[in-house]
Amino acid sequence: MSTENLSQSPEQPPRKPRVAVVFGGRSSEHGISVVTAGAVLRAIDRTKYDVLPIGITLDGRWALTADAPERMAIVDRQQPSVDLLAESDEGGVILPVDPSNREVVYSEPGSVPKALGEVDVVFPVLHGPYGEDGTLQGLLELSGVPYVGSGVLASAVGQDKEYMKRVFTSFGLKVGPYTVIRPREWELDPAGARKRVAEFAGEHGWPLFIKPARAGSSFGITKVDSFEGLDEAFEEARRHDPKIIVEALLRGREIECGVLEFEDGPRASVPAEIPPVQSHDFYDFEAKYIDSAPGIVPAPLTEEQTAEVRRLAVEAFDAASCEGLVRADFFLTEDGEFVINEINTMPGFTPISMYPRMWEETGVDYPELVDLLVQAALRRSTGLR
Repeated sequence: MSTENLSQSPEQPPRKPRVAVVFGGRSSEHGISVVTAGAVLRAIDRTKYDVLPIGITLDGRWALTADAPERMAIVDRQQPSVDLLAESDEGGVILPVDPSNREVVYSEPGSVPKALGEVDVVFPVLHGPYGEDGTLQGLLELSGVPYVGSGVLASAVGQDKEYMKRVFTSFGLKVGPYTVIRPREWELDPAGARKRVAEFAGEHGWPLFIKPARAGSSFGITKVDSFEGLDEAFEEARRHDPKIIVEALLRGREIECGVLEFEDGPRASVPAEIPPVQSHDFYDFEAKYIDSAPGIVPAPLTEEQTAEVRRLAVEAFDAASCEGLVRADFFLTEDGEFVINEINTMPGFTPISMYPRMWEETGVDYPELVDLLVQAALRRSTGLR
């Protein structure tokens, strides 16, 4: 889609593209999504775009919210929520499902629905299930509205750590040892599931990392040093996702790299390193967002290592058919090999997040980053591409 299509009659100035920033959502990453939205709303060029903030509450209601980025921050270790920003406790925003009509409507019980105008592109800054996993992307495809980021397939693959690793392996990217405990297996045969994890530990050693297979922001992850801690770790992971992935410890350095879609294709940022966090056992949610564990940007790597991880990041982007943006996370093992851990198709986008920091070091500041993502979305059509 081109912004040329937005011109009005000769008597009127060209209409600015309208960007709906959609945030919040039903996942455990709701609060971080609100923080991300605040940063995007603060950075987006209001002289270039009209902006419509739309929040999704934890129970799934699409709410018209205040355009108030100053209220979208973690304060006293408490995360913000859409419910605190919504203009009404009952009103709902309705997206069109007719590709020929992009007009968004706001409706409250007992009132005449109010037209909010057309939306030209959606900037979905949702993290986790019901937003980053292809579900919202499918809705936008049905509506015929362009959007920032990856499509349905890439979003789904990027959310499910099992299938992400399967895709990477099929493209020749090296992944670490893992096994998966599916919901039915744990519910019907927990003893068999424990036995299989014990056998996995016997082959790869302790500790193990027990993770929700389809969650992010390091929620629900437990580092387990022995068989005794397994059940508690499973229950913690299952609070976020009934499907569990078990990963072996990879000894090495944690290296991240950002990928961004330009007109001539995807390019990789300078990489960053996540050093060991002294006050935390591993790089968990508290370390990332509450205690703001510092990353090293750029990562202290050799020129050859930097070139290699940037190449692998773009390969991962292409392997999963990604669009827009991705953060690719690697381990640089003790024998000097890069092993990909995962990708995030909508990575942390707060001011302290690694993805914007890596691109700033590469020469793309936060406002320009937001603009490039919106422009990439406006260039794309929905549907098969």
